[in-house]
Amino acid sequence: MALINSVLAWLMKKRMHQIELFIKYPLEVQNEWLKKLLSSAKDTEWGKTYDYKSIANAEKFKERVPLNDYESLKPFIIRMQKGEQNILWNSDIKWFAKSSGTTGDKSKFIPVSEEALEECHYKGGKDLLSIYCNNNPDTHLLMAGDWLWVAVIISAK
Repeated sequence: MALINSVLAWLMKKRMHQIELFIKYPLEVQNEWLKKLLSSAKDTEWGKTYDYKSIANAEKFKERVPLNDYESLKPFIIRMQKGEQNILWNSDIKWFAKSSGTTGDKSKFIPVSEEALEECHYKGGKDLLSIYCNNNPDTHLLMAGDWLWVAVIISAK
């Protein structure tokens, strides 16, 4: 148990260092992510339409790629729901998140990739835990099977 907690503490400290760099260099981080996303999507139907492989920065992206709303993307999403791949994103889209309330009272379906789950949802939870533990050093993590428990020791001062 102590070994697992030590590894988790080390991983959270490492992640906190990354988070601190994001805070210190937000524009650089955003530009790096833009390049990564453009590179990933350059061979998709959408990426070829807007020549993602030749976009080097946010300014070029804004010039080349028009602003779109859900209705303009809906035909592509419908094709993806029918199983077509490599349309808006380069990896398989197996899931679609359903929006809960919209202005037109119709649900919208948002394509969800493995990368979106890992980089947004899962990493967001890990980041939340890392930040919480960093800001509350009396927090103890306990592993029990597949469960992670967070225990906060409150001392009367």
